Amino acid sequence: MNECSDRLRAHLVRGIREFARNNGFSDVVIGLSGGIDSALVAVLATEALGAEHVFGVLMPSRFSSRGSVTDALCLADNLRIRTVTVPIEPVRLAFEQALAPSFAGMDPDVTEENLQSRIRGVILMAQSNKFHRLLLATGNRSEILTGYCTLYGDTCGGLAPIGALYKTEVYALSRHINQSCGTDIIPQAILLKAPSAELRPDQTDQDSLPPYEILDPVLRHLTGEEDESPKAETLFDRETIDRVRTLMARAAFKRRYLPPVIERD
Repeated sequence: MNECSDRLRAHLVRGIREFARNNGFSDVVIGLSGGIDSALVAVLATEALGAEHVFGVLMPSRFSSRGSVTDALCLADNLRIRTVTVPIEPVRLAFEQALAPSFAGMDPDVTEENLQSRIRGVILMAQSNKFHRLLLATGNRSEILTGYCTLYGDTCGGLAPIGALYKTEVYALSRHINQSCGTDIIPQAILLKAPSAELRPDQTDQDSLPPYEILDPVLRHLTGEEDESPKAETLFDRETIDRVRTLMARAAFKRRYLPPVIERD
């Protein structure tokens, strides 16, 4: 297992380095949310290009927990990468005020959640344009397949380094990196917290998705990465399988607009 993790880590690091250089970039920019996905991408990018070539952007909102900000800063300190903090609340309020007349009488919904993600995407693209830094998207395969991402929001970027990794693999590789380094490069708080997009109060990924320990095996089965025999079907609840299949079908259009991923060996 460790040998496989080492090979995967080296493959992703090499992929980031080669993609950046082949496209004329020496520096990259990453949105640091205090979550596991952006943490892993930051670690891999730092190994690929060096800390001086990795730049993190924190974009807290009114829904961001204090821990998300401190965890992101702790990670950046561990990696010795530079950061800037750009709060999105003033921009969010400006957008909501501009949209208020056309949204009159309507309750807030996923529209307002996605607006926050798209504001962050604009900020990150501005950093990319202004300083000629390649924007690394931080989405994983579980999110991409189910559409648990915002088009033109957190999907912005030139490369999605962990886009071929399922969420459970993201956690496994992150733990392996800490173990191999002999220290918590990725803070334990990031590894232990419930995954959340923090786009509404007390939100977690499992509000919208099955637990990743269930979701990922189902996705592997539905994509043909696992045994397709009838026996395999019995391992999963039929309702869960149908739910995930529906999510995948509804997200098909999104997958046409996502940045390239580093494919598996």
